[in-house]
Amino acid sequence: MKTGPVVYQIEHSTIYDYAQPVGRARHLLHLNPRRVAWQTWRSCQLLIDPVPEERTEALDVWNNPATWLSYEGWHDRLSVHWQARCAVEERPWHYCLRIPAPDSSWEQVSAALDFGQQPELDQLCFRYQSTHVQIKQQLVEFSRDFFKGGCSVLQGAIALTMYIQQHFTYRPNTTDVHTSVMNIWRSRTGVCQDFAHLMIACLRSLGLPARYVAGYLCTEAPTDTERLRGVDATHAWVAVWTPEWGWVEMDPTNGCLADQRHIVVGWGRDFADVSPLRGVIQGGGVPQLQVAVTVNPVH
Repeated sequence: MKTGPVVYQIEHSTIYDYAQPVGRARHLLHLNPRRVAWQTWRSCQLLIDPVPEERTEALDVWNNPATWLSYEGWHDRLSVHWQARCAVEERPWHYCLRIPAPDSSWEQVSAALDFGQQPELDQLCFRYQSTHVQIKQQLVEFSRDFFKGGCSVLQGAIALTMYIQQHFTYRPNTTDVHTSVMNIWRSRTGVCQDFAHLMIACLRSLGLPARYVAGYLCTEAPTDTERLRGVDATHAWVAVWTPEWGWVEMDPTNGCLADQRHIVVGWGRDFADVSPLRGVIQGGGVPQLQVAVTVNPVH
């Protein structure tokens, strides 16, 4: 039976306290959310201090809402505060997966994308290496343990999701955005973006389309439910393309399909495409960074 939507109040605050004044800066923000069928954004506000000389709102190459900021005056602090209220329905594939379907084998899907069945650009864009996702022969061999001959894309991806959750250690502050996929694979340690990058690399190593999904997790855990890993920060998970169900989202950090606790902001090839805030500055020294995220259901 279909459940009703869960309404969340979300706040995301980022503060840079610069060691030295900044004279000029350009920033790209991915905070305003992408519209998807199972989410309704009831309010959304982005507060920036100091107010930039120029502010542009547009869609990026992946059709995610993006904000470009330009500063020409001196400033020693940047504060970006985003707050929103969002209603989240159950994902459509949770219903689809209850219905038996003639799943194609993963080999058939990969071969069809290679040879002339007119795949869409949205699938092809997510099959190759990108900034944080490397395709290596070791990952091809590793991935075949989950994608046995004849199994479907969905079966293999779920097995890989569960393996990463069970055999990799979630440990904040042990990696950074520059940590390679192969280092994550060898160390079996990382955070949500690391596990998402690794899973994407495994899927792409087999020629399967996979994209990086950026968003949030519910901060509070329901009664008698274990708190998810990756709350109190931005979260990342994976969407894998299947011919039967389209894009299906999976969370390797928590070993589950994305559900009503997962709130989508945007997606791309990897973290570099949808990082919450990035840019270049003139001056500034080594800044002190504060980030705070809260996502709570509205009772």
